[in-house]
Amino acid sequence: MITEEEKQLSQFLAGKSEYTLTLFNTFLSRYKAIGNIRIEPTKTMIGISNNHKRIALVTQLGRNFIHVVFPFKQEYHDNLCFKKVGQVPGQNQYNHHFRMMALDDINEEVIAFMKLAYQEEK
Repeated sequence: MITEEEKQLSQFLAGKSEYTLTLFNTFLSRYKAIGNIRIEPTKTMIGISNNHKRIALVTQLGRNFIHVVFPFKQEYHDNLCFKKVGQVPGQNQYNHHFRMMALDDINEEVIAFMKLAYQEEK
C-alpha cells in the first residue's frame, strides 16, 4: 500500500527530466552517506530531515537543476556555493540557497555544509 508521503513524492517528481531526477537522487545519496535521513514531501517542497529537524528543503526541481535551501542558525557568507543567504523574518534562521546544476556541484564545500546542517542542533 502506498503511503501519503510516497504519493506526494511521486507527484512532486512526476514529469521531471531524467537529468533532474539524477541530480535529485545524487543529492539524496550524498546525504545518506553522511547519516540517516528521512524524506518528507509536502505539496510545495521536499523536506530532508535527520532524527530531530529538517536539514534541507528541495524547493524546486527545474528542467536541468534542483534548488535546495539549507536552514542554519547563522549566516555563512564566506562561500562559493550559495546563491543567496537571508534571514527568515522574525526567526533565528538563515536560509542558504544552493542551486545544483551538475553532479560535480556537490563538491567538498557543499558536503561540508551538508554535514554542518546534519549536525547542527535543533
